Amino acid sequence: MSLNSKERAHLMSLAHSLDPIFNVGKGSVTPEMIEGIAAALEKRELIKIGVLKNCANDPRDIAEVISERTHSTVVKVIGKKIILYKRNNKDPKIEFPKK
Repeated sequence: MSLNSKERAHLMSLAHSLDPIFNVGKGSVTPEMIEGIAAALEKRELIKIGVLKNCANDPRDIAEVISERTHSTVVKVIGKKIILYKRNNKDPKIEFPKK
């Protein structure tokens, strides 16, 4: 799913108050972490992930890998924070402003 600039801005404003629910560390991204992130996206739709200082990988690369494996959209990568979105088609929680 691709987001237009208004949708992206809306998700950014919603994500501002979120705390990271996952942290990527020295071990980088594991299959167990992907499963947990996928489950969290199914339940919440919008999550924030932190990348710890001891992780050698670039946060943008990590975001792409997680996005690809969870079929989600990278909203934004700011420093060492990743914001991901995946719409829950059965029970959508986030409403976008009308165009």
